[in-house]
Amino acid sequence: MALKSLLAASALALMATTAHAGDVRIMWYSDGIEGEVFQDLINRFMKENPGINVIVDNVAYSVIKEQLPVQLEAGNGPDIARVTSIKDLSKHWLDLRPLVADAKYWDDNFGANADWMRPDGSDQISGFMTQLTLTGGFANKTLFEQAGVPLPGPEATWDDWADAARKVAASQQIPYPMTMDRSGHRITGPAISYGANYIGADGKPQPLDEGAKAYLGKFIDWSKDGTMSKDIWVSAAGQSYRAGADDFINGQVAFYYAGSWQVPNFANKIGDNFDWVATGSPCGPAACTGLPGGAALVAVKYTKNPQEVAQVMDYLARKDIVKEFSERTLFLPAHQGVIAEGVNFNSDSQLVKDALNTFVNATKTTSGLALKMPGWRWSDTMYGAVVTRIAQAVAGEMPAEDAFARIDSDVAEKVKASGL
Repeated sequence: MALKSLLAASALALMATTAHAGDVRIMWYSDGIEGEVFQDLINRFMKENPGINVIVDNVAYSVIKEQLPVQLEAGNGPDIARVTSIKDLSKHWLDLRPLVADAKYWDDNFGANADWMRPDGSDQISGFMTQLTLTGGFANKTLFEQAGVPLPGPEATWDDWADAARKVAASQQIPYPMTMDRSGHRITGPAISYGANYIGADGKPQPLDEGAKAYLGKFIDWSKDGTMSKDIWVSAAGQSYRAGADDFINGQVAFYYAGSWQVPNFANKIGDNFDWVATGSPCGPAACTGLPGGAALVAVKYTKNPQEVAQVMDYLARKDIVKEFSERTLFLPAHQGVIAEGVNFNSDSQLVKDALNTFVNATKTTSGLALKMPGWRWSDTMYGAVVTRIAQAVAGEMPAEDAFARIDSDVAEKVKASGL
């Protein structure tokens, strides 16, 4: 095992063994400033509940993706975790229904997304979404203006954006026309826009169809000809996640495909360096869709302190707390009461407000198939296979057709091994 992995595993083992009776450990990752806001809210909880000591372990997202599942399979882990592999790991979540103060409150306000985070067929309350997200693009408006290239319109295709971004990169001498996070989740929205459907008639994964191959093949070709930065995709192995945000923040890319969670990050780190805009998702032949999702705060069933965990979760799920968290972090809330009341995002930036509104409007073009993905049992299995094999094709380790075949076989093996 690599030294980095050993250190991460040791740190997680230490987390699991240093809690005391009454302690509640939360494993938390951040995309931007939300960790600071969350810690502030937790500090206030502890003042109101002096008998419960809450420890927030801030970790890299790679720990959540790669190390936490190993802990959970061993019957260990934190008491609460912020995760994005929500459905895939749902067998490890604690059922809060008999523990929370008012289960109806949870059903009324978080029920719309409850299936995303509980085992199929159950009415379990596992936790709540800390925010709803939608994948979509960002353009460096300043670079486009300096290059004299018009921003493509709301119905522009992926090819339109690629053509425009190449012109900007050539004019402004930046290294990358476009970039996309190294993520099977991120690349799936565009694939669906090209007609991809991962879900078979029996509800299990089906082999990649022509729509999936069309976009994935285009992505590989763009990575090889320099349209799409391949650095992010070849800088790691396997299913490891890498974001392209830093290249965009540093003005090195014209068009970046990520999602709504990057808005507060850009507001904080770009500042007045340049103007940027959210674009929604470019169109393919079948749709102009992003992929919905988000991060969930879930209770882990291996906790030794379930009642204390429920108290923490009840506090964090309160309407006033969710509203404050959303307004301070610039995240789209999943609480129905907060949504109905409206959110006054804490930002003086018109760029931020415009970007958030763009993502809200983009939800109107989200395809029905994309809406199914967060609650599909096999979504993370598909994402993992896609990112692993497409990255290998981008790196030149195998041709596209071999990558497609390996995706199909990888997924089939996972399904067979599950016994489902």
